[in-house]
Amino acid sequence: MTIIIAGGGKVGATLAEHLADEGHSVTIVDISGPTLDRLSNQLDVMCLKGNCVSREVLLEAGARDTDVLIAATASDEINLLCCHCAHNIGVAYTVARVRGKEYVSELDTLKNDLGITMLINPELTAATEISRLLRFPSAANIDSFARGRVELVSFTVQEGDFLAGRTLAALSSKIRDLPMLLCAVERKDEVFIPNGASVLNVGDRVSVAGTPNGIHQFFKLLGRQTHRIRSVFIIGGGRIAFYLLLQLERLGMSCKVVEKGEERCRALAEEFPRSLVIHGDGTDPELLTEERMASSDAFVALTDRDEDNLIISLYAHQAGVPKVVAKSSRQNYTAIARSAGVESVVSPKLATAGLILRFIRGLQNSKGTVMNALYRIAGGKAEAMEFQVSPATRNLRVPLKDLKLRRGVLVAVIVRAGRVIIPEGSTCLEQGDDVIIVARDSGILDLNDIYADGGLSAGG
Repeated sequence: MTIIIAGGGKVGATLAEHLADEGHSVTIVDISGPTLDRLSNQLDVMCLKGNCVSREVLLEAGARDTDVLIAATASDEINLLCCHCAHNIGVAYTVARVRGKEYVSELDTLKNDLGITMLINPELTAATEISRLLRFPSAANIDSFARGRVELVSFTVQEGDFLAGRTLAALSSKIRDLPMLLCAVERKDEVFIPNGASVLNVGDRVSVAGTPNGIHQFFKLLGRQTHRIRSVFIIGGGRIAFYLLLQLERLGMSCKVVEKGEERCRALAEEFPRSLVIHGDGTDPELLTEERMASSDAFVALTDRDEDNLIISLYAHQAGVPKVVAKSSRQNYTAIARSAGVESVVSPKLATAGLILRFIRGLQNSKGTVMNALYRIAGGKAEAMEFQVSPATRNLRVPLKDLKLRRGVLVAVIVRAGRVIIPEGSTCLEQGDDVIIVARDSGILDLNDIYADGGLSAGG
């Protein structure tokens, strides 16, 4: 597909990298020459300097022959106007990043009035992800499928876990009755789909898919902390904190926020009278001690600096806070944080990229099975996708044991008429099923892409 990205910042650059890797023709439009020079040297994309709300610039970028335009500049208003201009030129699909809280209640109206296909709020997406982590504190990361009926959770194997050093087949007596499945293992730089002969080692990062209750029972078997979070200590009072407080107050959690900006503190205090807002430097250990940070059930670092988030999250982890979540836009910082014990790292730009990639793949596959969800897991080296089985899906009612799947692909969970099924060899796909697929390699657009050599094994 031919795609224009307006804005070469963090989100725009991340999108351009992923889309170019998947074989799309990408043009980035930005007003900054140095930004475009850097991206041109790093990525296989076209770059054009200019104002993305200019009809002339959009035409020069090839808007008349473009399939999708994605507006991801730092300005909501520019993004909305850019998409509107592109729509008037004739671009069929437009996506705008809109971050301001004043637009949250007007998203549907904006889409209809301006002819925009999709609106995305990265900070709201990140806040929702953090809220899920705080509701299920045993998980390092958690993704939701099938309208919340299925969750995919990751955790790290620790010394003393009954999983460590044993084959999965040997564990069946403990976990076979639970509605969950171990579906991906990240071991250093390697990612693999486990089978019965796989042995889990201490330090492995494992992804588990299943019902929320099944996963909860699994973590109880592991002996991991499962108590409910009641108090949350938040550093940074920006947009993510605003959206997070909206959700946490509804959940009845007690929140304490430390923010440097005095005006921002006043605004948050007025908006959230049930939360305690403190004007101060959240990286100051004396302030954290004075405000009894260590006695909180959870700690969330949301400053604008990834380095500060990493350092204060490590401090909170060492102080014994049971659940620590850090925001980071840099992928390499995620590995550093995990190695130091901070497992939950949330990236707004990666979450946004995942939403848009799912949208793009859905356009490529408009006549095939519908992709309802797409998440990058295992450090971005694997993907978890949700498809809805359609009449076009091959091999319906054929047992999975008789199918030949692509290498590195796993049918993890099936949801049929609201019932969650952990597949066995005799399980079949049926029209209307929601199917969660885990794949080590990216690029799956359609449920039929999971099959190798036509789909049936020699015996099928």
